[in-house]
Amino acid sequence: GDTAGCTFCHTSPEERCSTCHQRHQFNPAVARKSEQCKTCHWGKDHRDWEAYDISIHGTVYQVNKWDPTQFDMSKKLADADYVGPTCQYCHMRGGHHNVQRLSTVYTSMGMSNADRGAPLWKEMRDTWVSVCDDCHSPRFARENLQAMDEACKDAGLKYTETFKVAENLMLDGMGEPMPKDLAPDWSGQH
Repeated sequence: GDTAGCTFCHTSPEERCSTCHQRHQFNPAVARKSEQCKTCHWGKDHRDWEAYDISIHGTVYQVNKWDPTQFDMSKKLADADYVGPTCQYCHMRGGHHNVQRLSTVYTSMGMSNADRGAPLWKEMRDTWVSVCDDCHSPRFARENLQAMDEACKDAGLKYTETFKVAENLMLDGMGEPMPKDLAPDWSGQH
């Protein structure tokens, strides 16, 4: 099950049209809807859909997606004038099919690419800001990027603290993190 689940998304999806366009209904208007991304980008290890769906952008999309005056999916992305961004509007800006070209700086809305000062990160961050300033001021985008940096730093500290607690428990003789009399977790492991 895990192999089939992983393989479905992780076999060069950008090279298969049916990843976004649905084999039996090859309709660009369908592929422009954020729900198409949900096929792969949701769940316990890819929380992108959940993060988008509860964000202000996702809420605007959910409330207005049925209104063609707010989200006219029949228009090409280059001509789109949406009331709020869909996944495709930002990640496939202008209708470009390389989704990773404009990926967010933060992998899985997570922590892997906080500002480390390298020129590569500056270029990625500037690109990220340029996407946001389609609708927001560059200052607004940069302030949000800075807030995400701070959240990443805080999360990194908490992550380190958590592992230190676990290490200390192991050193204190608490070697079995899951007592034998309790059921295993969802993955069937202790």
